[in-house]
Amino acid sequence: MSKYKRTHMCGELGLENVGQKVSLTGWVQRTRDLGGLIFIQLRDRAGIVQTVVNKDVTEELFKEAAKVRGEYVLSITGEVAKRAENAINPKMSTGYIEIIVESLEIISKAETPPIYIEDDLNVSESLRLKYRYLDLRRPVMQSIFMTRHKVSKVVRDFMDENGFLEVETPMLTKTTPEGARDYLVPSRVQPGNFFALPQSPQLFKQILMVSGFDKYFQIVKCFRDEDLRADRQPEFTQIDLEMSFVDKEDVMELNERLLQRVFKEVLDVDIKLPIPKMTYKEAMDRYGSDKPDTRFGFELKEIGDIVSTSDFKVFADAISGGGLVKAINAESCSQKLSRKEIDSLGEFVKTYKAKGLAWINLTAEGIKSPIAKFLKEEELNSIIERVGAKTGDIIFIVADKAKVVYDSLGQLRIELAKRLNMIDKNIYNLLWVTEFPLLDFDEEENRYVAMHHPFTSPMDEDIALLDTEPVKVRAKAYDIVLNGYELGGGSIRIHSQELQEKMFGLLGFSKEQAWNKFGFLLEAFKYGTPPHGGLAFGLDRIVMLLTGTDNIKDVVAFPKTQTASCLMTNAPSPADAKQLEELRIKTDLEA
Repeated sequence: MSKYKRTHMCGELGLENVGQKVSLTGWVQRTRDLGGLIFIQLRDRAGIVQTVVNKDVTEELFKEAAKVRGEYVLSITGEVAKRAENAINPKMSTGYIEIIVESLEIISKAETPPIYIEDDLNVSESLRLKYRYLDLRRPVMQSIFMTRHKVSKVVRDFMDENGFLEVETPMLTKTTPEGARDYLVPSRVQPGNFFALPQSPQLFKQILMVSGFDKYFQIVKCFRDEDLRADRQPEFTQIDLEMSFVDKEDVMELNERLLQRVFKEVLDVDIKLPIPKMTYKEAMDRYGSDKPDTRFGFELKEIGDIVSTSDFKVFADAISGGGLVKAINAESCSQKLSRKEIDSLGEFVKTYKAKGLAWINLTAEGIKSPIAKFLKEEELNSIIERVGAKTGDIIFIVADKAKVVYDSLGQLRIELAKRLNMIDKNIYNLLWVTEFPLLDFDEEENRYVAMHHPFTSPMDEDIALLDTEPVKVRAKAYDIVLNGYELGGGSIRIHSQELQEKMFGLLGFSKEQAWNKFGFLLEAFKYGTPPHGGLAFGLDRIVMLLTGTDNIKDVVAFPKTQTASCLMTNAPSPADAKQLEELRIKTDLEA
């Protein structure tokens, strides 16, 4: 048994412990030497407690306490005492008591750390990541990982109660063209061949359904070698599940109850069921996004029919070219946005490939707009009526290809809400988005690509369109969205070998290529395949939203930077010559 056995965690002590002798271990948060008294704040993951060393106890104890500095690791034994009234600190959970130290041992000394162990830390992210082990000592960070642990436990308990089996799938698997770029792992025993790290357990969980497991889940690492964004990591964690003999309503209903449980047990927030549903088309038309934030308005309105024959060439040309003209009514913004700020919004939408931002400001003195002179009075009035604008509002308009209009106005409504402080962070608006297109056409590659993945089933009533108008086929797919973030997505899968081969053909694979890449799945489908479907949540993103941080790196213990590097370990790093020789790999690229 360790000689450093503790009786309590630092942050667990309170008035109910007064008079008890306790043994504590932890790190020193700070010290104060008042001459005859030395105060030492001791910290562990449960919190901070104040300890007091009195010179009158023993000279030896006091001398040892005088050596203590910040981040030293100590073992302390003493009696819990009630603080004097004038010394109470209600901001600390342990602020009503203190420990009168009877013995103290310095277990480990510490140099002055390069970052402070405090929540309001004002240092660069790169410094935090380089000294991640110090960053993780901060109470706010440890609280995040306690929440992450709790989410995982709630999920496991819920899945067990609902008859799911947790099954591990391989980390070393076959490289398959599922969307993102694979991380490759060379095989030493089969020179020239490579494993891939899984982008998801997708194929294996479908095969588990063929195997008769009926209900599977896993909290699993996934890997994608792609350009990183602020809310993405090259390795991430999914809550992955699959079910047999279900339709999409069954999968959605189960996951609604799972989310309800998570929110209640982790945040004590009640989620009302059923969660609202919205089709992909409606989401794009109203919000310009397939993951809309519905906590505020600024919805998109179509005005193309009003301006299709307008003298304003930008509008007319967009419509004649098959594009869209859509508008947002920024209510009560006339006095809130200066001309300079309006111009800056024009620059903002250009980052989403919009050529510009038209606007109509309905001021108390009348309409102010650089495009008003190009619009007939009836066109102007019809636009105002269509978007429901009134005096004090500003109408913003983008005309372009559909994707540009949706992207630019979809982001503009979010930017407006942020600038005007309209987003209530205490609201949790969950939404199902359904009926996604099965396919999209990639103009650069001149072929169809899967909107979700190649194993998504088309809606039964649209199957005939696969031969005539594939882009009109809707998928049995569903995404769950929270406040503008995609929490997870899933679909009912194709369980017919013939339909799966047809899907591969539409995606540009010959029969030979399809069998070469996915033959093990197609072969499995020969031997009796149940209808099945599932969903995968992004655990990292769920924890990010539940803990109120806007940085995905905060919820990953040892994250990577934007260049997929670990600043703490300096990974990735070169392999030595012997390793490369064993793998039959020769590198001749310049660094």
